[in-house]
Amino acid sequence: MAGTEAHEADEAVHTAQDALNGDPSVGLRAVAALRRLTERLEALQVDSARRKGWSWDEIGAALGVSRQAVHKKHAKRTGR
Repeated sequence: MAGTEAHEADEAVHTAQDALNGDPSVGLRAVAALRRLTERLEALQVDSARRKGWSWDEIGAALGVSRQAVHKKHAKRTGR
């Protein structure tokens, strides 16, 4: 794993641990950060899947949502 990727992975693990913190101000900030990370990771993986020829049906099934939902969310960004 490249240095930046390893650092990001460590940061994500730390943030996930913070989400379990008993202090709501720490826990809620961590939840918000994880939500942003999840959205970023989803976009990266959807882009990768589309470049590899996956259909919107296949992507939706992998994400546990409908084809329409994933298409609506990502089609404009991917340009497809």
